[in-house]
Amino acid sequence: MSEKSKPWLFRTYAGHSTAQASNALYHSNLSKGQTGLSVAFDLPTQTGYDSDHELARGEVGKVGVPINHLGDMRALFDAIPLEKMNTSMTINATAPWLLALYIAAAEEQGADVSALQGTVQNDIIKEYLSRGTYICPPEPSLRMLTDVAAYTREFLPKWNPTNVCSYHLQEAGATPEEELAFALATAIAVLDDLRTKVPAEHFPAMVGRISFFVNAGIRFVTELCKMRAFVDLWDEITRERYGIEEPKFRRFRYGVQVNSLGLTEQQPENNVYRVLIEMLAVTLSKNARARAVQLPAWNEALGLPRPFDQQWSLRMQQILAYETDLLEFDDLFDENPAVTRKVESLKEGTRAELAQIDKMGGAIAAIEYMKSRLVTSNANRLRKIETGETTVVGVNRWTETEESPLTAGERAIMAADPAAEADQIARLVAFKEARNDTAVQAAIAALRAAAKSGANIMPPSIACAKAGVTTGEWGDVVRTAFGQYRAPTGVRKTVSNQTEGLEEIRAAVEGVSASLGRRLKFLVGKPGLDGHSNGAEQIATRARDCGMEICYEGIRLTPEEIVAAALREEPHIVGLSILSGSHIPLLGELVERMRNAGLGHIPIVAGGIIPEDDAKTLLAMGLTRIYTPKDFEMNKIMFDIVALVTPVTIAAQ
Repeated sequence: MSEKSKPWLFRTYAGHSTAQASNALYHSNLSKGQTGLSVAFDLPTQTGYDSDHELARGEVGKVGVPINHLGDMRALFDAIPLEKMNTSMTINATAPWLLALYIAAAEEQGADVSALQGTVQNDIIKEYLSRGTYICPPEPSLRMLTDVAAYTREFLPKWNPTNVCSYHLQEAGATPEEELAFALATAIAVLDDLRTKVPAEHFPAMVGRISFFVNAGIRFVTELCKMRAFVDLWDEITRERYGIEEPKFRRFRYGVQVNSLGLTEQQPENNVYRVLIEMLAVTLSKNARARAVQLPAWNEALGLPRPFDQQWSLRMQQILAYETDLLEFDDLFDENPAVTRKVESLKEGTRAELAQIDKMGGAIAAIEYMKSRLVTSNANRLRKIETGETTVVGVNRWTETEESPLTAGERAIMAADPAAEADQIARLVAFKEARNDTAVQAAIAALRAAAKSGANIMPPSIACAKAGVTTGEWGDVVRTAFGQYRAPTGVRKTVSNQTEGLEEIRAAVEGVSASLGRRLKFLVGKPGLDGHSNGAEQIATRARDCGMEICYEGIRLTPEEIVAAALREEPHIVGLSILSGSHIPLLGELVERMRNAGLGHIPIVAGGIIPEDDAKTLLAMGLTRIYTPKDFEMNKIMFDIVALVTPVTIAAQ
């Protein structure tokens, strides 16, 4: 038995509605024993738009807190001493801006900026692969990422300037080897660029500031071995590629949010066990233990968790850390032959994948390759669930159930405040009216000059924050200076292994296409700023495998753009995916625009995390079908699509 270890940081990923409401939630969570903050930002903030922008409609405060300016950041951390807090901010494309606002707010509090501790995720590469909150092309995005790192080296030495994120890679379907390889390839791209921006004598310490944010799935032995492989491979890369000699600078430091992909809408009470088991993968092995853990709530497949649900997940961590004897022992898995074999196998597969990416020119050059691999892997994952090869309790086995008292009666999720968006916009307007426009324009001009000259983006961003520049104004400078980017969808190059059960659907598609006089065409798109494209990609891929002609319009589309695509492509059916909670305003506008364009005869189906009451509202608006996470059998969805465009009902077997 060794000296008792300190527990990891306890966090809850939180933020919603407004800065004031989120501040109240943070105070409540901290009072319950949470030891760090993890800030969730809404999609307009993540993609560089103010709350009053056209693209922000319906998205304000839905998946996180809206931060438009210094006043919002000030309110978010009101009465929370930032000099003493460890804050993680899940922000990527706008990471320089949000960190600038955080620094400005800390200075207003009188904090010693050099003492600030925390993390900006600031991993833009995975945005092109899985989350979609990018703004600019990869090269200037990487430049801004390492600008942040170089700035923190000089002024925020305790801050983690990038949190290389494999979490969303697994959510997008990555195998353990792909998750390891793609994340490590990202870290290599960051360090290769950063090495040109910091003095050589400071580079080893900067390597030591790189942290990771990972996922842990239900196959917890494999996940535990994955984390041990991460530790070994990072040590190997930092030692052999970068010549880092000091062990403390080669240490693999990571935080974790356990898997949300595996949370089920069916029998959601089972998610409590899933979250617990997944947490064990990142805490049991002392030599590969997470430094910070945040857990999803049991009901996140249903909608926005309530404060009680978040508290329940926090208590899970506290019981493991303080009631068990886990922290009293050395690593439990050293010299375990089964673990050693699995770790070595994972490392071998990861090295092979890294070699392929390196051969292609590194992570930036290999974005399209990595994206197509993720779509293929996710298709294989879903196929195994559909066929029963992978068991998911309550979904494809043991589906009979007693009524759960957790979901009976009272609404089991928190409803977003419908007035929050209007309130946020009103305060944004008031903030703009009260600021010094001369100072704002001067700060914006300096930011634009730095973007064009190649100077570090952080000092002018901090000056903008203090002058009262807004998120949208900062984003407009970036978009103008570097251009906007549309990432590859991964669908075009996907190689699907799905053949089982498609013969009957293919025959139905052929029959309907013959009666239509052309190939059945399916338009798939994602309205709003939600970039989680996994569901849309899988629907598009399966429909293509079934013989339909697919027009996949990608992510972050306005209703107007989707209608324009429908006029241009003349599809027989439109399918929309949305997971941000903005489904009612966005889909309602889309239905109205389709009717006004003379396209009201085209069936519209939608999928996402849509509460039952909202689904009824959408159907009443004119949508034809609504699919939620419980609808995992995609072949049945394909039969639905065929049936909706033919007068003959085709029943799925």
